[in-house]
Amino acid sequence: MLTPLRLAHNERDLDAWSSSVDHIHATAGFANYPWPDEPMTLERNARDLQEHEDDFEHRRGFTYSVVTAAGDEVVGCVYIYPSAKSDVEAEVRSWVRATRAALDAPLYATVHQWLRAEWPFRTFDYAPRDLTGIAQPGVDPPATS
Repeated sequence: MLTPLRLAHNERDLDAWSSSVDHIHATAGFANYPWPDEPMTLERNARDLQEHEDDFEHRRGFTYSVVTAAGDEVVGCVYIYPSAKSDVEAEVRSWVRATRAALDAPLYATVHQWLRAEWPFRTFDYAPRDLTGIAQPGVDPPATS
């Protein structure tokens, strides 16, 4: 389930990503990205979350926590921000914690379909995943060579 990232997610968010740094860096879209980095304190993470919450409120960017249906575990995050590229409207990234790695491709497929159906973007960059075996109408599997 996606829910806007809030400061209230701080401890669960920090636990999710800090237990998965290597996994996140290996996730499509994060290979050369400087985050996540360590050491990270609860206070520093809170500042980061507050920035994302402020961006959401002022419509500068949209960050969502991926949480379990009960809302008791942060499984990952989805980031939707304006792109620095003139021919791309939005930059999208997502990650899931290492213990929930099997959810990465289904999350990608769901978010990709949601962006196409519900968001006003004509173009967005979202590093593709291998969707083999995942049935998602309207989501093209990545090209293979």
